[in-house]
Amino acid sequence: MTADERQKRIFDYLKKVEFASLEDLSTQLDVSVSTVRRDVSNLEESGKLKRTHGGARLANPESDEFAFKSRDTHQLSEKEAIGRAVANLINPNQTVIMDAGTTVFHAAKYLEAKTPHIITNSLPIANHFAANNQVEVIVSGGVIYPRLGVMVGPLAVTAFTEINADVAIMGAGGITLEGISNSHVLLIDIQLAMLKAAQKVIFCIDHTKIGRQSLTRLCELDRIDALVTDAKAPKELLDSIRAAGVEVVVADLTH
Repeated sequence: MTADERQKRIFDYLKKVEFASLEDLSTQLDVSVSTVRRDVSNLEESGKLKRTHGGARLANPESDEFAFKSRDTHQLSEKEAIGRAVANLINPNQTVIMDAGTTVFHAAKYLEAKTPHIITNSLPIANHFAANNQVEVIVSGGVIYPRLGVMVGPLAVTAFTEINADVAIMGAGGITLEGISNSHVLLIDIQLAMLKAAQKVIFCIDHTKIGRQSLTRLCELDRIDALVTDAKAPKELLDSIRAAGVEVVVADLTH
């Protein structure tokens, strides 16, 4: 494979995922990390990419599909209902991991009365609690990725491998009987670390993602304890997810 071919593949891959580590790109191309590093440098010089700590991202993403503010305008009433239902599953003063999903952000808004300890890689969640002296918030390290409102990279992963939490509240790109998947490859390693760090794992996923498979597989259903969704989710699939041993909570949209 020539350098031009590798660089086209790198650029095409980043158009799908927007950010990737050098190790991920090395695996995708089946070449060494040093070769990928040279290709990324060349693409940065051409203005197509920007290098970050340990990886690369698109310089000018064409779509705002993944931008936090854009995504948070979708299914707002369902996300609010799911957020309330998730908060009801959290006991006072628990240590809670919260990832960077927009539905998870809505759950955060209902946790203040619980005065929990929160560990997160979500900038919107951290900002939400910035002026609240009742909630203790620990923010992971990592590279700030503004479009997603998230911190990513090896430092973010390390932050979650060094803690123990009562609960993890997480979002996803989709859930089927085969398991949980996500739209962003760059989030998978962080979410896997979150899964290992928590005694109980709750996924909050609105009805548009029930029965949907997203880009990258995260885990099987036996890795999660509860799914919180809304009343528009397909009942037959929810029954099958229950039968697989997952607690399914359907949020009430009338409150």
